[in-house]
Amino acid sequence: MCRRRALPASACPPWRAVMCSCSGTRRAYIQRLYQEEGMDLPAISRWTGALSGCGGCEWDIADFIKQLDAASGKEA
Repeated sequence: MCRRRALPASACPPWRAVMCSCSGTRRAYIQRLYQEEGMDLPAISRWTGALSGCGGCEWDIADFIKQLDAASGKEA
């Protein structure tokens, strides 16, 4: 979901998409924490609160991390 205008994620720029609606954690923030700060999923969860609420974002975030790994040539 794109929170600012309550639009579906498909209508938002990819970096603005909210990946965890419980914590409001955006795609770009997860990417920065993973790539620049070197955090793994448990660390991202502790830092942002993502992955610790309803569980609805678990697969989306895990798939996003796999996409980041594939784009960088890193194996998951």
